[in-house]
Amino acid sequence: MTFTVEQAQAAFPDEVVTKAVTRLVRVPGLDKPVALVTLDNGHDHTRPSTFGPQGLVSLNAALDEAFAAEPAAIAVTGKPFIFAVGADLSGVEAISDPSLAREIAETGHTVFRRLTDSKIPTFAFVNGAVMGGGLELALSCHYRTLSENTAAIAFPEVFLGLFPGWGGTQLLPNLIGADAAVTVIIENALNQNKMLNVAKAAELGIVDEVLGSADYLEQSLLWLAKVVNGEITVQRREIDRGEAWDNAIARARSIVDGKTHGASPGATKAVELLALAKNNDLGAGYAAETDGLAELLMSDTLRAGLYSFNLVNKRAKRPAGAPDKSLARKVGKVGVVGAGLMASQLALLFVRRLKVPVVLTDVDQARIDKGVSYVHGEIDKLLGKKRVSPDEANRLKALVSGSLDKAAFADADFVIEAVFEEMGVKQQVFGELEQYVSPEAILATNTSSLSVSEMASKLAHPERVVGFHFFNPVAVLPLLEIVRGKRTDDASLATAFALGKQLKKSSVLVKDAPAFVVNRLLLRFLGEVLTAIDEGTPFDVADHALDPLGLPMSPLVLTQLVGPAIALHVGETLHAAFPDRFGVSENLKRFVDSGKTAVWQWDSTGQQTVDPEVSALWQQGDKPSTEEEVRERALSAIAEEIRIMLDEGVVAEAQDIDLCLILGAGWPFWLGGITPYLDRTGISTKVNGKPFLAPGVASVPA
Repeated sequence: MTFTVEQAQAAFPDEVVTKAVTRLVRVPGLDKPVALVTLDNGHDHTRPSTFGPQGLVSLNAALDEAFAAEPAAIAVTGKPFIFAVGADLSGVEAISDPSLAREIAETGHTVFRRLTDSKIPTFAFVNGAVMGGGLELALSCHYRTLSENTAAIAFPEVFLGLFPGWGGTQLLPNLIGADAAVTVIIENALNQNKMLNVAKAAELGIVDEVLGSADYLEQSLLWLAKVVNGEITVQRREIDRGEAWDNAIARARSIVDGKTHGASPGATKAVELLALAKNNDLGAGYAAETDGLAELLMSDTLRAGLYSFNLVNKRAKRPAGAPDKSLARKVGKVGVVGAGLMASQLALLFVRRLKVPVVLTDVDQARIDKGVSYVHGEIDKLLGKKRVSPDEANRLKALVSGSLDKAAFADADFVIEAVFEEMGVKQQVFGELEQYVSPEAILATNTSSLSVSEMASKLAHPERVVGFHFFNPVAVLPLLEIVRGKRTDDASLATAFALGKQLKKSSVLVKDAPAFVVNRLLLRFLGEVLTAIDEGTPFDVADHALDPLGLPMSPLVLTQLVGPAIALHVGETLHAAFPDRFGVSENLKRFVDSGKTAVWQWDSTGQQTVDPEVSALWQQGDKPSTEEEVRERALSAIAEEIRIMLDEGVVAEAQDIDLCLILGAGWPFWLGGITPYLDRTGISTKVNGKPFLAPGVASVPA
């Protein structure tokens, strides 16, 4: 079943159509020509080719032409640097008709399967980025070559709350084995959408041959001729359909349970379909994929995943409220005040991305030496992994230095402090810096909770002070909260945003309010969990109350990661600002004073228990709550806090709250941040009288 041209146009009227064009190519050694089908959406590599209904119709027509020519072989390739990256997600958001969802699922299978069922040998010449439906198209061919410079190879669907629905769950395990398929489809996707590199794709057997990029198409055609002529016999691994398959599915279930706690229907369905693929019955497998895809496309949970995708790929690239980028000043040298772990991570990031001189300073030479040594050591690790060349490693290390004298910052354009989180200390640092730096130099603070305006209040030039709040680990989390103080000017702010982009971070403009966005929300729900424990709720009941959201870690494990002392400090800052909503747990104070860093301890089998010393120091009441009560209380608190933050103008819209939680706290894509979940469960309306998002935003249109 496939769309007609008219039906396809009506289904996704705004589709950026990937057109498929067939041409016949003569190849030495073959009596007949090769039918070469090229996919191209008419844009450069910055707008990858995708498949919507019109794209599938075009591919189907190109295959008609290819088969009619009775060629020696049929090969599919892409435009420069791009093979294809999957379904056109922008059109999916508008689908409100279940029959259309089913038709899209069926059409992909019908068109791609023509290549699988073909009596004529079929080849995919994967000349560049290949993801999702693009990878499924490649897998549908009998043979695959891959260009050595391909940048992205992945099945990202489970990351988005979907599953590979055009053959991926059936074809991949039957090509490379169930366990490897679980890694590619589930484990990598749930590990922040980890990509495969070329070597790994070849090692797993996803592709048959890796070829140089300079003459990739010519070499692929010559390789094709040898396969067709029988000069090359492609070896495929034997697939174990016994215990190994069952073990792989058990591993998949364990990963999905651990990462999503059953909150992602797409991940759960992917496991089910991989189990079904054991029978190697494409008809039954494709029918099950179609049923699952048709159902999932009409779910609010999938729309939340697409909402996340748009936030990260569109909104994050055009930050709301950012000044005109033409106002930004050039940054040719960076200063970092502090040489501890956070400061050293910042220095490493600045030197790697900007490739300009970076100077660290601290109170004594030993600390400075340790900070510079850390940066040099991390660059050596990159060299060991061949992520930088020996020449580049030497250049980067030469750019990093330390100085006890802040006069080293005299020619710096941007100086960021990462010192002790205490207002007096930070004001003193900025006061000293102002004696040395030029009036135009930006003074930035990496504070996690303190007022940027107050920090700048005693300076001669408070207009050049900005909040530049990174999240730990700096190299992993992409969010940068850029905070505008009361007197921060547009040029300083524009420079901060330009710098954020150069650092490859996603920046969100935040008002100068206590703890900004991420920490304020995390502390609000952590506060409710701690209060429940203080009242007498067992640690495990309170800590696992939010499991149904599928968050990356529980509140008490998050506290351990952040550091209880930091959590306490931010909590005290928020309590001082909003005493009616943010309490300070006396138990948490005792916990921090004791030097303890973790509530939980784990034995050799992974069994989790409360540290007896923590249990002894924690004074609990006799009013325990159930998991449901703790969850309701925590989510209601978050809903209330988000509404207050929006009323205060901390960020422009609810979308920015969600963007911050996805990028700064690692909250799952398929959750949509938090506001779609609060809307979907009715908590927004119950607490605030209305949902955060309009109907059809992160939900199925009415």
